[in-house]
Amino acid sequence: MEDERVRVAEASGRAAEERAHDTVEAAVRAQLTKALGGVRGMVEAAVPTIGFTVAYLVTKEVKTAVIVGVGASVLLLALRLVQRSSPQFVLNSLVGIAVAAFFALRSGNAEDAFLPGIIYNAAYAAGMLLSIVVRWPLVGFIIGSVTGDPTAWRSDPGIVRLCSRLTWLLMAPCLLRVVVQYPIWLSAGDQSGPLGIAKIAMGWPLQVASLALMVALLARGRTPFAAPAAEPAAGSAAEPAVGPEEDAAT
Repeated sequence: MEDERVRVAEASGRAAEERAHDTVEAAVRAQLTKALGGVRGMVEAAVPTIGFTVAYLVTKEVKTAVIVGVGASVLLLALRLVQRSSPQFVLNSLVGIAVAAFFALRSGNAEDAFLPGIIYNAAYAAGMLLSIVVRWPLVGFIIGSVTGDPTAWRSDPGIVRLCSRLTWLLMAPCLLRVVVQYPIWLSAGDQSGPLGIAKIAMGWPLQVASLALMVALLARGRTPFAAPAAEPAAGSAAEPAVGPEEDAAT
């Protein structure tokens, strides 16, 4: 009974979410906004990098820059906890700056703090490109998270094409970051300043631009969710099964 109540509650929640987003486009817009954490989430992702870069340019001390960058993340996390709001995006930022700090402290070169981000963006872009090539575009799973069926969207070629276009747009910022930042990292000399500027400029501003293009693409469409198959009304006579003898007689 308990399991049945849980299933009913989950189905009710999915139905309510689908009613709130009556088209595929509306659901994708809502889920993408949620995934990015809104304006606050994107700002929180940028603040530690700004703190690290500015501190290093002023002091030329990797340890000082790491302390400032990590300290900024910790302060943002404390603020989230005091406000009792979700710390998800600050925690993501804290993990990112911690990994960057490890790379920078291990080599003693401030520019190495930006290498994990370059690797991450390259891997993410490659994964999204692969998902498009095999016709399982990553954005499709956003639709699956709304409908409760992670793969049903693939039965509609129109939705698959839409999700492929959206995945291209989602991938573009990652690819551009690698194309711009990796050659800078390879350049001789201390490149922490140019890398910091590139990372900040190609962070949330580029993500917002990508999201705006996705919203513009979504705004043109009105793709309804597939209607579930109608179930027989309670108490209605069921269609009699055809047995082997009746089948042979026909």
